[in-house]
Amino acid sequence: MDKAEVRQTVWDALSERGIARFPFPPHDRIPNFAGADDARDRLTETAAWESAETVKANPDAPQLPVRRAALRAGKTVYVAQPRLRDPNPFLRLDPDAIGDVDAATTVSGISDHGVPTAPEAVDGIDLVVSGSVATTTDGARIGKGEGYSDLEWAVLREIGAVDDGTTVATTVHELQVVDEAPTPVGDPSGLPDPDRHDVPLDLVVTPERAIRTDSDAERPAGVDWDALADERLAEIPVLAARAPE
Repeated sequence: MDKAEVRQTVWDALSERGIARFPFPPHDRIPNFAGADDARDRLTETAAWESAETVKANPDAPQLPVRRAALRAGKTVYVAQPRLRDPNPFLRLDPDAIGDVDAATTVSGISDHGVPTAPEAVDGIDLVVSGSVATTTDGARIGKGEGYSDLEWAVLREIGAVDDGTTVATTVHELQVVDEAPTPVGDPSGLPDPDRHDVPLDLVVTPERAIRTDSDAERPAGVDWDALADERLAEIPVLAARAPE
């Protein structure tokens, strides 16, 4: 199966089995799922969470509980602006400056309460929490197919805000862990190999368990400039400003 087929199969399974939660349908997005709060609780029990002072989280619905938990624990939270469209592409949520955590962590509230921040001004990130459509227990991740999560990592890696010591986690439903039962995908041997720009996961957290992947996959060391079309560079100011001559 290629990545598109895996995504479609997982989206269909979450919908057909009544696991998907608002926003509907789960297709073409990072799918929200029943048990997202329980997955958050599992994540907050890990050593990686306990030691993290700064968290980068995606803005999607299934990770809303994670964003709220981070701010309530006094952690600084960074969220990327949609499609990295702003020259200051990260929004900084300061736990000491936010009175209403619930409002500040919604999709619209992040834009209202977050402070636009250039990559060079991002504090060192201790924990990255990515949204996923599908994962494996050895750390492979499939997103919704637009590649922004991996680009965000690459930009932050270029300036040293993340590195090989940064823990990368995701919260998902068990059906999204496609190499173990209960799996909607079928034969896991048919899963596609990761691309060279894919960021491997250290932790896959479901409502039932926290899986340490022990991934030995190499992390991207920066932006893969050769893989970016001129049109995409022009659409993303932070990349256009840093592209090699």
